[in-house]
Amino acid sequence: MEDLVIRDADVVDGSGADSYRADVVIDGGRIVSIVKEAAGAGCQRPHAVRELDAEGLVLSPGFIDMHAHSDLALLRDPDHSAKAAQGVTLEVLGQDGLSYAPVDDRTLEEVRRAITGWNGYGDDIDFDWRTVGGYLDRLDRGIAVNAAYLIPQGTVRALAVGWEDREATPEELDRMRRLVAEGLEQGAVGLSSGLTYTPGMYARDAELTELCRVVARYGGYYCPHHRSYGAGALEAYAEMVGLTREAGCPLHLAHATMNFGVNKGRAPELLALLDRALDEGADITLDTYPYTPGCTTLAALLPSWASEGGPEEILARLADPATAARIRHDLEVTGSDGCHGVPVEWETIEISGVTDPALGDHVGRSVRESADLRGESPWVTAHRLLVADRLGTTILQHVGHEENVRAIMWHRAHTGGSDGILRGTKPHPRAYGTFPRYLGHYVRELGVLTLEECVARLTSRPAARLRLPDRGLVREGYRADLVLFDPRTVASDATFAEPRALPAGIPHVLIDGRFVVEDGRRTDVLAGRAVRRSPV
Repeated sequence: MEDLVIRDADVVDGSGADSYRADVVIDGGRIVSIVKEAAGAGCQRPHAVRELDAEGLVLSPGFIDMHAHSDLALLRDPDHSAKAAQGVTLEVLGQDGLSYAPVDDRTLEEVRRAITGWNGYGDDIDFDWRTVGGYLDRLDRGIAVNAAYLIPQGTVRALAVGWEDREATPEELDRMRRLVAEGLEQGAVGLSSGLTYTPGMYARDAELTELCRVVARYGGYYCPHHRSYGAGALEAYAEMVGLTREAGCPLHLAHATMNFGVNKGRAPELLALLDRALDEGADITLDTYPYTPGCTTLAALLPSWASEGGPEEILARLADPATAARIRHDLEVTGSDGCHGVPVEWETIEISGVTDPALGDHVGRSVRESADLRGESPWVTAHRLLVADRLGTTILQHVGHEENVRAIMWHRAHTGGSDGILRGTKPHPRAYGTFPRYLGHYVRELGVLTLEECVARLTSRPAARLRLPDRGLVREGYRADLVLFDPRTVASDATFAEPRALPAGIPHVLIDGRFVVEDGRRTDVLAGRAVRRSPV
């Protein structure tokens, strides 16, 4: 007999088509048959070792988080309910141009320091890999959910060039090409960049184009956090569209937002730019999270010149009064490129996490509020945090616009991504709430998307971008990565006050036909593995 039959489910199959009622049979980790209600009236219903009554529940493919920061969390936290409880069955790691492979001993230490605010320093991790393939092999030992990996361009540049603001030599560019090719050969699905983060931001367009040519040759895609989401955002989007068109490389725009006051109501301009490119044959997708605030590190706001050379050089510049005054001027008057060309508004910068517990009383307050309580200027407070926390402070940026969020959500190239940073006392609730918020708030409550269309954006459309031939749809022969949720009650319970609250209305999640969430509780199953790029 087969392993499992899910009875009387309302199947939303991920294609965007209307739902239907069916029994779905799973065996050996795959969907082996789907008996629709109409067909079942004239034939014997399927049986299995185990039966699950899904009356009143929607059965859909598992959700794919196209922008995740769980690179170390998957290794340190076998439970990983932050994503498993949302119905996420696959995360895409290696985002924003900085992650932990490929590295050597020097760059591993530098990267660990640079993105402590995203993932923690990793004292609890055995970094027993240096290559992309080695990291994927480490994931294959068993993780909570599946994971794919993007080669981080900033890490590649650190390995080949360093953290200096200069053009790569021909020899260094050749090495970067080889590193990208090796990573793709070892299973990465594409290349990411963080073009407001060092050292990736120091790459000129010609360098990025050459790396994208390699990505295109292997059938991958380019996923940039581009050079601005504030002043100059449209120009930054256009730069990425033109660059990838020249390289012949598919483009996936990371957390595609239009933020800060300069971009209020301007999402239609972005969408018109993308529609022109799509109509001309460009291969473009994007992801968004269904919230207005962003999330990053406090150090990310610094101007690029102040970040050259890596973390120790940043701290040295902050320690010099004259240089610190220049940094302050760039932040508050000129508009730092790290803050997307917009002068910082300290009241919009909320401290969400610190690495030093002694600084914990700042968490949950804006920089301005924390400064007012101390009778000092916001810059003095921010400077103290940067130095005392050794650049590990994380922040929320309350700079988004709901009309932009909804407009981009409607677009034909849209997919879902949490951009969820799991560290900090009060992380952004998107880390725990993105997918149920789509289904509960934007589908059921607001009707921005139909249920069928929303599920397609969270399942089959991302699977197509990742070139996964047997995921993202409820189809016979496909992997049984599935989620069952109640469309009447599914909701994100994560809030800015209680960001780690688990969602409601998602009782069952399966990966490879095994329950990772059952009756609303996380099991001890580690069914996740590395998902490698399909050969061209």
